[in-house]
Amino acid sequence: MSHARDHGGDHWPIRPFRNRVAGPGARARIRAAAHAAASTPVLPVLIVCVIVLVDLLGGEGMIWLPLLAAGPALAATTSGPRGVLCVGLLAVVLGAALGTRDGVPGHELAVVLSALAAVTLASGLASALRGRRERVLAAVRSVAEAAQHALLQPIPATVGPFQVAVRYSAAAAEARIGGDLYALVPTPYGVRLIVGDVRGKGLPAVGTAALVLGVFREAAYDEPDLLAVVSRIERSLARNLGCDDFVTAVVAGYPRSGRLEVVNCGHAPPLLVRESGVVAAVEPTHPAPPLGLRTLSGETPSLQVLPFADGDQLLLYTDGVTEARDHGREFYPLAEGLARHLSDEPARTLTALHDELLAHVGGHLHDDAALLLLRKPRVSETTVPEPAVPESAVPEPAVPEAASEAGNGASRSVPPPGPALSNHSSQRSATAN
Repeated sequence: MSHARDHGGDHWPIRPFRNRVAGPGARARIRAAAHAAASTPVLPVLIVCVIVLVDLLGGEGMIWLPLLAAGPALAATTSGPRGVLCVGLLAVVLGAALGTRDGVPGHELAVVLSALAAVTLASGLASALRGRRERVLAAVRSVAEAAQHALLQPIPATVGPFQVAVRYSAAAAEARIGGDLYALVPTPYGVRLIVGDVRGKGLPAVGTAALVLGVFREAAYDEPDLLAVVSRIERSLARNLGCDDFVTAVVAGYPRSGRLEVVNCGHAPPLLVRESGVVAAVEPTHPAPPLGLRTLSGETPSLQVLPFADGDQLLLYTDGVTEARDHGREFYPLAEGLARHLSDEPARTLTALHDELLAHVGGHLHDDAALLLLRKPRVSETTVPEPAVPESAVPEPAVPEAASEAGNGASRSVPPPGPALSNHSSQRSATAN
């Protein structure tokens, strides 16, 4: 970024001269010319010219004339119908000129030119169909992107007392959404979050993820107990999922300062990073089945309470991260990567992790992957010192008023850290968001 700014600053004296010479009309013509140059089928025209040159150098004969059809055929893959027709017309004109020059019989030349015209028309139709499919694909991508924003809502960098960063990669790059899910919301009972993975892929997995997130966002505001939130998700899935479908998930909450609640339902254990830099997996004390399978196993999830002090971090992820393999079939070592790229900025940490993950698999993930990093900043990082106010700027009436309050013994008590304080900060962060 700094390099770009410096680069722009080095050339600012040229801009007034260019604006003075090129008015709005001239700039519009320049943009139109640039667009026309970008859409010109340069490679097909070059191929036609090469074939003509070879024919000229090769002497008489029509052996090279049928190859002129390669020009419009190639233009169909890169240009629109107008560009294809232009290349085809050029090929027909040059073919007629070369055939006349080489003394090709009239009926043979007519066959060659007819073939060039047929290839041109077919290529133009193919180009029109390709453009239509591209427009449909662009519309589908825009709808998929809107669905992604509605399903996986963007998470701000700061939620309540936490710094947050998220990285999500769908295995189906064209769809941009998949079966992995995440959400983090401030509620009257503290900040609550969920990271999960739906069994399967495609539209059914997306529908299940939307169902889980909708129930979680509603229950997180209504239920004071985190286990009650999980139970509502379980009941909803039991009514809507098939017998073989399920969702693995980790649901966490921060009801009061220094206390983190975690409920693991068959999901990969989160990684807890202490202030000292030690990375440890949060294994569930009582393993529970995934969401949607409670009626089959009869086991209920348990609440696990962890101390979460200033400077601690919690990484939640899906199996698309830990099951990513390289060309040697080696899994990606997430804990080692987290320890290697750990920093005080969650966004920078996840960016380095995500880049290393893509490099590990060769640039393309074969499964959806989600990473959510939560960090509790230190008090020194969140406290902003108030600017010094000169004595002349302090109003005179404020001094006796303060003295009067002090004399009457009135003082504002600071509420101790607890649920009420967490509720107030959560509501304030929700309003800010």
